[in-house]
Amino acid sequence: MIRGDDKRGHRGTQSVHRVALLLRTIASAENKGCRLIDLATQTKLQRPTVHRLLKGLMNEGLVDQESSTRRYRLGQLLFELGLAAAPQFNLRQLCEPALLRIAEHTGDTVFLSTRSGYDAVCLDRKEGSFPIKTLTVDVGNRRPLGVGAGGGALLMALRKEEVDEILAANAKHFSRYANLTVKDVRMMVKRAHEIGYMFNDRQVTPGAMSIGLPITDPCGPPVAAISIGAITDRMDAQRRQALVVVLRREVKELERQIQMHSRHRRNGSKADGDHRRS
Repeated sequence: MIRGDDKRGHRGTQSVHRVALLLRTIASAENKGCRLIDLATQTKLQRPTVHRLLKGLMNEGLVDQESSTRRYRLGQLLFELGLAAAPQFNLRQLCEPALLRIAEHTGDTVFLSTRSGYDAVCLDRKEGSFPIKTLTVDVGNRRPLGVGAGGGALLMALRKEEVDEILAANAKHFSRYANLTVKDVRMMVKRAHEIGYMFNDRQVTPGAMSIGLPITDPCGPPVAAISIGAITDRMDAQRRQALVVVLRREVKELERQIQMHSRHRRNGSKADGDHRRS
């Protein structure tokens, strides 16, 4: 028998999960926004439940609704909360010099992606000098993990069980990206382990291909991924190998910096503990 406190606790946890699911779904729609029926379909929640949660989120400034289209978008408060968040280190700031060097050296477009649940989020993008750009993802865009070289590179660094879980969750979303399938993504991850980097040749964006590598932390899951996008003519086998050399050099240096930061953080925590005990 479930006690009253346990029931209230379960309902509270369920509500938090549903709110987070709604916010992630709205975020994945990028600038288009979401209709009520779309949110109910994608989250598998009843429309009255979705409507009630959205009303509460709008009252708190976490979600806005356009009067002309009736579509829901993320609210201003989420942006303000994001500015106030205190990450262990500013990943975008840490990686920016590396992205600029890669873009300058290759002339191509370079992306920084990180994981958010079952999605990859673009944190930064730098454009090279080559006149034909491959601006496949804007900063802040979310795509299912496994779509593109950045999301695929993040999968490279995960355990098979975790990859299986992510692909099962994202299977229903892949078809929106040039009819990508779970089989396609598994093939690309398998090939990535064999050749040492993620190569996205499925052309989610017509006429463009990309390569990517994860930025790993020996103390935990992959921190992020860096990918390079270019038109197909600039992604032949010989040039890919040259790009991978540049990419791997920058990723190795970033991993060294992250390890140093982690070491300093652990030493600082130990010193604080020793100080409190003395």
